[in-house]
Amino acid sequence: MDSRRKIILSLCLTLFFLLVGTAGYVIIEHYTPLEAIYMAVITITTVGYGEIHALSEAGRIFTMFLLLFGVGSLAFAAHAFTESMLERASSPVRGKRIMEKKISRLEDHTIICGHGRVGGAAAAHLAEAGRGFVVLESSREQCALLREQGYLYLTGDATSEKTLIAAGIKAAGSLLALLNSDPDNLFTVLTARELNPTLHIVARSESASAESKILRAGADSIISPYASAGRRVAGKIMARARRQRPGIIVSDMILPGSQSRWVTVNEESGLAEHAVEAASLFLEVQILGIRREGKDILAPTPDTQLRMGDKLLVLSKANAATEEGASPEQPQKIVLVDDNPVIRRLYTRLFQKAGFNIITSSTGREGCDMIFREQPDAAVVDYHLGDISGLELCEIVRENESGQGVKLFLFTADDRQEVRDKAMAAGADVVVLKSSEAAEIVNVVRKELSRG
Repeated sequence: MDSRRKIILSLCLTLFFLLVGTAGYVIIEHYTPLEAIYMAVITITTVGYGEIHALSEAGRIFTMFLLLFGVGSLAFAAHAFTESMLERASSPVRGKRIMEKKISRLEDHTIICGHGRVGGAAAAHLAEAGRGFVVLESSREQCALLREQGYLYLTGDATSEKTLIAAGIKAAGSLLALLNSDPDNLFTVLTARELNPTLHIVARSESASAESKILRAGADSIISPYASAGRRVAGKIMARARRQRPGIIVSDMILPGSQSRWVTVNEESGLAEHAVEAASLFLEVQILGIRREGKDILAPTPDTQLRMGDKLLVLSKANAATEEGASPEQPQKIVLVDDNPVIRRLYTRLFQKAGFNIITSSTGREGCDMIFREQPDAAVVDYHLGDISGLELCEIVRENESGQGVKLFLFTADDRQEVRDKAMAAGADVVVLKSSEAAEIVNVVRKELSRG
């Protein structure tokens, strides 16, 4: 019998014995109804204020039976109420509601999709740093572990829109797609990007072929645990080889963005029987290692002779120069002026992803000062601003000598020709219409700047 039925039964029994007691005192002792109810209540509750009138023998026998059964029914009611309260306090449903309430209060938190080895390490690191996060996990075993660790979590499918909304994706600052399947990570990124365009998303990928797809789906960056571990191991081996052979330049680690590749020594290459130093000068690369008959020669000496069929692991000298301290090409600088914080966050992410150095301003006058101070390659200005309009900003910039070399892009949803004419007259170089494709403005800016 569940606790609710026990409570109902106990209350019915208590009420029954109160009625029996009242009726008994009216019939046996000729009490008035009020006196009979009073006598029944003080008897069942064992208060014992005293008899209203002296009881007869029949009345005393009746009172003894009323005490035994009435007090028993009251004790049963107390037990049912206590049991119900304990069940409610320890109920998993109640615990789930408390957790959902805590999750709903999170802001700028991280959503971790998947609590495997990588997700568990990420959760431990965030917990140690005191950052808010919630884990989405479908495995009951992992959820039990999360409960023991005291982490906020939701049981459900991370690719589901409903689950992501429950995790507070609208208010989240970042998301880690760390599921064991590349398709699952792809769908998670697609759904998350649609729900929150400004979210910073890092996704896991098991295969190189899936990386480009996940990036196109909306991920800001990709991690590959096995590739990272392989690079780390190779880097340590190469570092050890460099220490053993002083004077040989070897990269500590081949980074994901480096232009490293394999070159085969064959008749067409003409590298056979030549030394490593000569081959390096001929190819204009740095030779990091040689794979010969299934064996690897790391950091070969300059006079090592190459043989037919050798495979060379090479790194372009441009990258090597950068690693040795040469300054890389500086990214183009963009100033974005918009009074909408959501738009500023969205285009900051898009421009950074496209390789630009972007600075933002929320007001027109602050934007003018920023353009004069930073001297950017271009400025993207919203037509409607809080203090001054985008047209006024363009006029102020063009009137100042410091703003003559800055390319101005006016961003507007008004497609009328008169608006375009006013913008061009105010000094704007390009008028860009707002559309549902958020990356369009980035493509326009890149194309215009490439024209010089």
